[in-house]
Amino acid sequence: MNSRDLLRITSRTFAIGIERLPRVLCDATTIAYLLLRVSDYLEDNEEMETDEKVALLNLWVNILREQESVEALTSQLTGANTENPDAIVAQHSKEILLHLSSLPYEVQEIIVHHVINSTQGMARWTKQGSNVDDEKDLDDYMFEVAGRVGYLVTQLFAWYSITIRNKEKEIMPLAREFGLGLQTVNVIRGLREDFNRGWVYIPKKFLQEMGLTREQLFDPQHSEQALKVLDMMTDKAERHLRQALQYVKSLPWWLHGIRLGCIFPLMFAIRTLAVCRHNAQVFESEAKMTRNEVKKIVMDSTLWGWSNLWLDRYYQELNVAGE
Repeated sequence: MNSRDLLRITSRTFAIGIERLPRVLCDATTIAYLLLRVSDYLEDNEEMETDEKVALLNLWVNILREQESVEALTSQLTGANTENPDAIVAQHSKEILLHLSSLPYEVQEIIVHHVINSTQGMARWTKQGSNVDDEKDLDDYMFEVAGRVGYLVTQLFAWYSITIRNKEKEIMPLAREFGLGLQTVNVIRGLREDFNRGWVYIPKKFLQEMGLTREQLFDPQHSEQALKVLDMMTDKAERHLRQALQYVKSLPWWLHGIRLGCIFPLMFAIRTLAVCRHNAQVFESEAKMTRNEVKKIVMDSTLWGWSNLWLDRYYQELNVAGE
């Protein structure tokens, strides 16, 4: 199974954007994404104890540093549940690393640096557990798993384009916000699934303001207070996503493929947020866009994504639709 196939089985929505990037950036971002999926698999694995997860995340860091053989990891994953796409990616770590080695050296350095930092952050949070006391804690967690990804792709774009390179310092803070925005939406739409596996990423401070425990957040008898907590999270997501919109608008209009690679996940996120906003259903199951909505966003953005005026209008249209 090649890297593009692995990308598509792990995330159809991310694949849509990544495959619009210029060829070398498409290859680089695909590999970076898959390496991070290996980290995600080790962090989220429900069949492993915490100590084992931390040990394997640290092993993965050493493999990325070329201090350990990749077989030291893959030999421990032969019995992994292949119904989980991330398990399949982890089992193909050797092939992914071979593909990484074929990329330009500067690109390899960017990818490895950020994947190592993100993986170390995941190990720290895995060891700490889901002790998200306040918004600062939540942002710290989300930065490790998503904000650093914003840095990674921005540095890849800057390597590719001198125009973006000249803006790199200006847009890097926005790249962090982009990552935090996408991850906040992920937290919201995955509330129930995370709760079922013992994690609640809602800051305890948000719950305390409404007089709720983690368990009561999912109890229909407390739906009024729970929806107010949800409002806090959706407001937070939107604050980040508005910065993400500024990030996209700062990219040169003539680099349409790079813009689309960012526009798609942004518009998917803001539409998903509109579906989740003040919707008690998110406490019972994952909230999603429809396939037709995905297709329409892709078609509309492909036609008009070069225009910043259109981006502002379309972002607002998706944000209020379905409320």
